[in-house]
Amino acid sequence: MNKLLAVLLHVCVCAAYGQTAEVAKFDELQKVLSSSNDTTYVVNFWATWCVPCVKEFPAFQDLAYKHRNEKVKLLMISLDFASEKDKTLIPFLAKHPIEAKVLLLDEPDYNSWIDKVDKAWGGEIPVTLMINGARGIHSFFDHDFTPQSLEETFTKTINKQQ
Repeated sequence: MNKLLAVLLHVCVCAAYGQTAEVAKFDELQKVLSSSNDTTYVVNFWATWCVPCVKEFPAFQDLAYKHRNEKVKLLMISLDFASEKDKTLIPFLAKHPIEAKVLLLDEPDYNSWIDKVDKAWGGEIPVTLMINGARGIHSFFDHDFTPQSLEETFTKTINKQQ
């Protein structure tokens, strides 16, 4: 009975926050990376097993909330194992709700797609991209952020003249 209650509670929490993670292939992500519209995309590559990623996670929630009425979309790309989605990622999202689309990238051959994200990326995480195709912005950050440093970097990046 306790297991059933725990499962029902988990489902309710996930539903209440809309926390889900869609499993995706790189082709789906490529559409965002090559978008030419005037929306600014903040794309963060992370994993639940990455300590700096988890530590900076609230900074992205703060950014999404602060810019929720602007042409800004936050996309959190989980590099957790697809087979572990229900065991690790969904419970993490239930505990750490975020106003963002979360994709679980199911592409185990990292060498086939990392250079397509950015040639400067060596494969470490966390990594964040800030992209606005209409304005020619494609900025790559291979470090973690605090809420303040993320907001400052975001503001500086979207205000730079191309």
